Amino acid sequence: MINLISHSENETKELAKKIAKDLKPGDVIVLTGELGSGKTKFTEGFLSYFNLENELSSPTFNIVNEYDTPNFPIYHFDVYRLEDIDEFYAIGGEEYFSSGICIIEWGEKIEEALPPSYLKISFSRNYENESIRNITIENFGNFPIISV
Repeated sequence: MINLISHSENETKELAKKIAKDLKPGDVIVLTGELGSGKTKFTEGFLSYFNLENELSSPTFNIVNEYDTPNFPIYHFDVYRLEDIDEFYAIGGEEYFSSGICIIEWGEKIEEALPPSYLKISFSRNYENESIRNITIENFGNFPIISV
């Protein structure tokens, strides 16, 4: 487990870029944390590593958005509005896991559907300083250790 402090949106985006450089198709990243805690800023930074930062749109109403890199797709899920895990299975959500890199906001809602190995990044706000985020990175299963 790695505990970090981000002092700004830019630091959160830079962290995402560092993580993005080591990932490959089949990797799953679960982002957890309350509304406004940094999940979308992380995703912006992640996509910017692949020069896709201008493509970001919230999948809140679509559940999943696909972004194409030259070598593989990136799937960005927002499962916040799912009624239950059956909705995730109904869209074939688990079939995305092996097709590209998956970033899943609110992934704790579908924990039982996640693959055995994934990276979980938790964000929490600092109410004394609105710019600061506490970030915890945990590897599950055989997900490789990342360097940040």
